[in-house]
Amino acid sequence: MKLKLILLCLPSILLAQQIDTTAVRFSKYVTAEGMKKNLTVLASDEYEGRETGQKGQKMSAEYISKYYKDLGIPASPKLKDGYQQSFPLEVFNPQTVKISFHKKEYKQNKDFYTWANITGDTTFSIGDITFCGYGINTLVYNDYDKADVKNKTVMVLAGEPYHADGKSMITHNAEASQWTSNYRMKQTEAKKQGIKYLLVVDTNLAESMLQQDHRINGTRMSIDGKTSLSFPFIIYISKQMADDILAASKEKISAISSKISSTKKTVSFTSKTNLTIQLTQEKRSIQAENVMAYVEGTDLKDEVIVLSAHYDHLGIIDGKVYNGADDDGSGTVAIMQLAKAFEEAKKQGKGPRRSMLFLNVSGEEKGLLGSEYYAEHPVYELSKTVCDLNIDMIGRLDEAHEKNANYVYLIGSDKLSSELHKISEQANKTYTKLDLDYTFNDENDPNRFYYRSDHYNFAKNNVPVIFYFNGVHADYHQETDEVQKIDFNKMEKISRLVFFTAWQLANQTERIKIDSSKK
Repeated sequence: MKLKLILLCLPSILLAQQIDTTAVRFSKYVTAEGMKKNLTVLASDEYEGRETGQKGQKMSAEYISKYYKDLGIPASPKLKDGYQQSFPLEVFNPQTVKISFHKKEYKQNKDFYTWANITGDTTFSIGDITFCGYGINTLVYNDYDKADVKNKTVMVLAGEPYHADGKSMITHNAEASQWTSNYRMKQTEAKKQGIKYLLVVDTNLAESMLQQDHRINGTRMSIDGKTSLSFPFIIYISKQMADDILAASKEKISAISSKISSTKKTVSFTSKTNLTIQLTQEKRSIQAENVMAYVEGTDLKDEVIVLSAHYDHLGIIDGKVYNGADDDGSGTVAIMQLAKAFEEAKKQGKGPRRSMLFLNVSGEEKGLLGSEYYAEHPVYELSKTVCDLNIDMIGRLDEAHEKNANYVYLIGSDKLSSELHKISEQANKTYTKLDLDYTFNDENDPNRFYYRSDHYNFAKNNVPVIFYFNGVHADYHQETDEVQKIDFNKMEKISRLVFFTAWQLANQTERIKIDSSKK
């Protein structure tokens, strides 16, 4: 009977042995109250939306630096400017784009629009154009099935094909699919196909321009001295402009869409053309700052764990302050609390074996620029950087989890190191017991979140990463992303998961191994 009782209790005994009471003790320095106190300041109107290079971002850099200093957390001895790493940027005004075809010049923001990810001046010519239906690739409908489009210029229709009865060929009902609602779907597919230039025929051009106004008329930034042109280069054009360009083929847009609807098959052909596209941009120079605090390790101090989040947001738009409480004020104050917890451990003689770098970057909203600069000018060698744990938006719920606040999306944990993924899973199982959602970790995720936050600048340099995220919500990139909508208890629990994962990574004897390459 006693033996049976011991066997029944064995799983509980083993689990208890796994709990690190020291880690639990210091995790309690990561508090909802502490995060709320800091976020109430950083996401206030006084900080003017923290736009990169502007007054509010610099005020935030000073606030975060003072927070670290007041706690007694030292700045990195390798930094010249205390807690801050300054970096030079160029700001590019909205592009002036000229498109000409057979001596006819089309008018920007009337005949076409673009917010191409480009900085600097450039001119290019387009010869043949391959038309590929709606630019969709699914099991039920595929516009790229028989077309060779790599490194070519492709024209596609906006939206998706419908049957004569009004049902989508993709969803098989009246509701549109993500190929219509999410502009990134066609962009992502075009990138997979290797397309160089993509012309999207938008029959509701004026309405679309209103919806995308902040992108069309927004400024672009790049690290000073670097120009970039990201492919595919996408331009949205009117139906009339498309008909002009396809004149040599004698095809018309209305006839093409009708043909696809009636035959239930894509239309693909090549048309001769002679387009010239010229882009110019005015620019000016500014400076921005990353902020970082450093907790030196003990016997393994030459190896570094990075915990990161971006503290910049969108600034002031049309007189409205975009405070970005969730994006990414939530991650920013989480990093600040995590720094406090590890510094307390060090003060009490229980500091981490590996060194900890708490990295608050700016420029994320402008193209991951602060983390890009850090990766290219690392304060600590990337070869000695064990991993980056990145937090971006953990204070709200998304639509898929409206009835379950006990979750977090994890992205990237298995991309480079299976061991990192296992440590993360074990930390959650032992301590926090969140629902770990890997939906956006899918390589085919049309949102491409893996590539859209600061961890990616580490991952592409072969540093293992985890991205902690709660998904987008109705206030994403809106002036309504305010502190009163934040769930601080939720933030506390997710931040403690980051703490327990970082604690294990910092203190285990062997550095995690890189055993895969999905970067």
